[in-house]
Amino acid sequence: MFWKKDNSEKKPGFFERLKQGLSKTRAGITGRLDQLILNKKLIDEDLLDELEEILYTSDLGVVAVQELIDLVRSGVSRKELDDPARLKQALKENMVSFLTSVKEKGGSPSPGQPMVIMVIGVNGVGKTTTIGKLACMFRDQGRKVMMVAADTFRAAAIEQLAIWGERAGAEVIKQAHGSDPSAVVFDAINAAVARGTDIVLIDTAGRIHTKVNLMDELQKIQRVTGRNLPGAPHQVWLVLDATTGQNAISQAEMFNKNIGITGIILTKLDGTAKGGIVVGISRQLKIPIVFIGIGEKMDDLRPFDANEFVEAIFA
Repeated sequence: MFWKKDNSEKKPGFFERLKQGLSKTRAGITGRLDQLILNKKLIDEDLLDELEEILYTSDLGVVAVQELIDLVRSGVSRKELDDPARLKQALKENMVSFLTSVKEKGGSPSPGQPMVIMVIGVNGVGKTTTIGKLACMFRDQGRKVMMVAADTFRAAAIEQLAIWGERAGAEVIKQAHGSDPSAVVFDAINAAVARGTDIVLIDTAGRIHTKVNLMDELQKIQRVTGRNLPGAPHQVWLVLDATTGQNAISQAEMFNKNIGITGIILTKLDGTAKGGIVVGISRQLKIPIVFIGIGEKMDDLRPFDANEFVEAIFA
């Protein structure tokens, strides 16, 4: 995965910040699970019912919870899982399996062409800020980055992206407020090809009068991008706010149906009790989580690591 370049040398303390960001999630799952199995000698239906309730209230989503319960019940019936003390490890292993079994999506550019990433999501999820952080990360990896201000409907969006461009040392292609977003993208693709840009990040609108109008606009940007550079956009990343819990799954379903998502970026995981939504979204929609945000700092947006994430919940 191109976005995990140089990720092997993680900055010290990130895992501790991840654990802190997931502390409420850990209390909701691991803390309650420890209480559930305390002094229990066997896994019976009453215990499974209580386990199911714990998982449901941890925002894992209906699909993931049902599969986890079915796997536990199957292990019990085959006498492979007969000790309540092993429940935690079984859940941990299955969650990692859920998150790592999702196949990568999207494509890659032809040699010499830019990787075009279209970033979508409703207003308020931190989309423009996330794009700025992505630009900084890619620049740190030595890549030439361009940001495209295709959210021409929200007055502050263009200015906000321009500020991030200065911070990241990335070129920003923009036009006047109210311009046709597709025209901005068309010009940006031409400029990126001409200037040897490595990565193009397209900021898009999150609200245009109605849901139908928004989807029509995003589809138009997709079409124009593909006509100008065959195969683009190579990635379509949806930014979701983790604090919205189950509503995040509904948003993901809507965008995936109309646009087609290749990856999900989950922001605002710091301090929320809804970290389980990571597992729920990935399992239900079969879409990989590509980044998670655990704070406001520049390096608090990190490529997603399933093993590290689940370990932070059960640590």
